[in-house]
Amino acid sequence: SADRTINLFHCLNELNDNSLVEEIQNSLRSGKLSDKKLEPHQCSALAFVLLMSEEDLDEFDPKTYNTSAAGYQRLLPVIRNCRKAILNSCHPTAKSCDIVASALQSSNSPLRDLDLSYNNLGDSGVELLCAGLMSPNCQLQRLGLSSCDLTEQSCEIVASALQSSNSPLRDLDLSYNNLGDSGVELLCAGLMSPNCKLQRLGLGWCNLTEGCCDVLASFLRSPHSELRDLELRDNELQDSGVRALSAGLEDPHCKLQRLGLSGCRVTQRGCDFLASALCSNPSHLRELDLRYNHPGDSGVRALSAAKLDTLTLLVDHGGKNRTKPGPRKYGCQLTLDPNTACKDLSLSEGNRKVTYTRGERSSHILIIQRDLSLSPRFCAERVSVSAVIGRLSSVRLRGGGFL
Repeated sequence: SADRTINLFHCLNELNDNSLVEEIQNSLRSGKLSDKKLEPHQCSALAFVLLMSEEDLDEFDPKTYNTSAAGYQRLLPVIRNCRKAILNSCHPTAKSCDIVASALQSSNSPLRDLDLSYNNLGDSGVELLCAGLMSPNCQLQRLGLSSCDLTEQSCEIVASALQSSNSPLRDLDLSYNNLGDSGVELLCAGLMSPNCKLQRLGLGWCNLTEGCCDVLASFLRSPHSELRDLELRDNELQDSGVRALSAGLEDPHCKLQRLGLSGCRVTQRGCDFLASALCSNPSHLRELDLRYNHPGDSGVRALSAAKLDTLTLLVDHGGKNRTKPGPRKYGCQLTLDPNTACKDLSLSEGNRKVTYTRGERSSHILIIQRDLSLSPRFCAERVSVSAVIGRLSSVRLRGGGFL
């Protein structure tokens, strides 16, 4: 393991066998370390050097170094000596989560900011991680778990950590995980604990509907709530969900300063609910993000009339198309200009199929179906036919997958 290898370097150091460590130290001093490909044993030596430093690192990102996945695992123990660890897309294993948890449990741990986003940790990985979060030695203030393949089971685990005495977390990002309404309900059990000090919560693209908004509103109304920033973008909340949230916003206990509702299928009706809430409790909210919705002119006017001068209202990229479910809200109608169209392409099936017909080459086909269900991170807001013509080989998009 990574820890065992570092212990070996301690033994070699006592035996005055420092050849590999000195090689790494010289490369660090010369600034050439980032240019060379590091083998796993060299990464262990680098971790030993960084851990032996008398000063804590302000920031540590293993991806700074050119190495393999095995090399990244050897570098993980360095997080014991840093204030901010950027471990996104490092592909840690379950054993890696044990190393991270151990770092959080160590006495006088300097770690305050930990980003584990875009790793397939799964619920089992979060369970290992939370053993560190619930330690009285843990001082972590920000935790990024965006796109980590989590489900509602992780919400129950995280809720337990938020309820622990003297929970230090202030910023938690769970976006791009399939938590669902039931997951948010489990999470709110921790959010409403007097021990919870969370100030920012990210729940964008978590497969939420209006069904979770009542429990979120209850959290906003809680006298214990310290939440200042709530991100709910790209969820199917709709006007009924916004109505439930507004009941929390208008409560005097609500301290929310920013609310993100981009791409939540909000119309004028939802804006009216928000405007009413702003009139009832106008003192806290500083930013309201309603981009990629359909507030209409009357909805914008209602919000503009209700808002304080200090409130930033974001309503761009709106339109009727934004009321469509899923990623279709980000689509646009494709048109074809016959004066600039490629003459080697043949359109059929109501302009849904394009066939390349020049010479004896095999057909290059693009099939676009109307019932796409893609992640909004994949969908572009605008699609250029001319760009497709220049590079198209064979692409079929059906139900969000490639064939």
